Amino acid sequence: MDNHIKDQVLGSLVSAVKILEQCREFASLIPEVRVNLVHALPEAKTRLDVAAIEGRITSVGGFPRAAGLPSFGASDHMARLIIEVRKHEPEINAGINFKCDNTVIQTVKAYCKERGWLFGWIDRTAEPAAVQETDGLSMPWKIQSLVTQSNGLPRIFYEGDGWGKEPLFVALGTSATEVVETVNDIARKHCFSTGNQTQGN
Repeated sequence: MDNHIKDQVLGSLVSAVKILEQCREFASLIPEVRVNLVHALPEAKTRLDVAAIEGRITSVGGFPRAAGLPSFGASDHMARLIIEVRKHEPEINAGINFKCDNTVIQTVKAYCKERGWLFGWIDRTAEPAAVQETDGLSMPWKIQSLVTQSNGLPRIFYEGDGWGKEPLFVALGTSATEVVETVNDIARKHCFSTGNQTQGN
């Protein structure tokens, strides 16, 4: 892969992280497992073809803060997810995870309705035991299940809770900046709707 393309991907993540770190409201959407932001190379096949934030993104002083710099191979789950998603929609290059609970679900549903977007979810409890027990089958099953149930690939969806798993939202887009702007918008709307408004943006 051309190093210039790799540099472009890393640069896009740096720019997106800067935008995310300025949104105080997004700190309220950081889950226990923290946040990762990923961007895949064209024709990405493995996690080493997907750049992500080393150490993920957490909350420091009430603001989102990246623990490290973006690098290739820094994500496992989100990298595998974006690779699988691209089999259905190749124009999707980036994704980010964020907190999921009943109040966030309502905010995201309203957000998607305003934009005419599909809203989807993955029911982990419906995952067959044979899929769970076979390495490499879970992610393809989850994304195929999502696409089938939603009659298309939602740009925002959540994975319900499972055994030892925290429920999480995922936002998808063509670029890291696009997904960050989406989740920042959701975070501001969520803080407004819950009365948890903060100073600054």
